[in-house]
Amino acid sequence: MELLQNILVGLLLLAGGGFAFFGAVGVLRFPDVYTRMHAASKSGTVGSGLLLLAVAVYAGDLGVAIRCLAAIVFLLLTAPVAAHLLSRAAYLAGYKPDPSTRLDAYGPALRRQRRSAAAAENEPG
Repeated sequence: MELLQNILVGLLLLAGGGFAFFGAVGVLRFPDVYTRMHAASKSGTVGSGLLLLAVAVYAGDLGVAIRCLAAIVFLLLTAPVAAHLLSRAAYLAGYKPDPSTRLDAYGPALRRQRRSAAAAENEPG
């Protein structure tokens, strides 16, 4: 049983390290802030989650496993929100997507929001 546990821990560590490595490669190679943010947030979340899962399996203690699972849930809930807010701040600061980006869904929505805010501001009342 201990051999199987060590093999599982090793596979989880390799997978987590692989996600972290390929996320770092993506941060270095992708063309703009948005694709880099995507690579960093996705690989960081999955890689860290796999590493924490390896810790939980290796420890074999229920208390450690619960703390690791709580940290994984925390990462899954907060990392996408943080990446979204950073990307939105970059867009509002004027960082344009790479020209190879096919869809800019936020641009038209932002223009509509600004037009309706300006119209509401100009209404008498």
